[in-house]
Amino acid sequence: MSPDDEIRFLPYDEAVRLVAAIQEEESIDRPNHRILTVYNHADREICWFDFDEVMQAVAPVDKTNEKEVVCQYILNHIPDWAPEI
Repeated sequence: MSPDDEIRFLPYDEAVRLVAAIQEEESIDRPNHRILTVYNHADREICWFDFDEVMQAVAPVDKTNEKEVVCQYILNHIPDWAPEI
């Protein structure tokens, strides 16, 4: 991967202002596969995350804290191009 292909993320505070909702949904391309779709305040999809990959990245996580940990992970990984959507 070249430096130009490197994924850059928004600062956490900017991501918090941008993201209105994170919704768990079924992938339209892969039945019985879940994704986490991220929406802005205009209810527009700005990006999505593979549910299994996110869970692997945050594991192990206590079920009582799972939603909070997943949200924090996603908010720290919103691509820098997302505000342009």
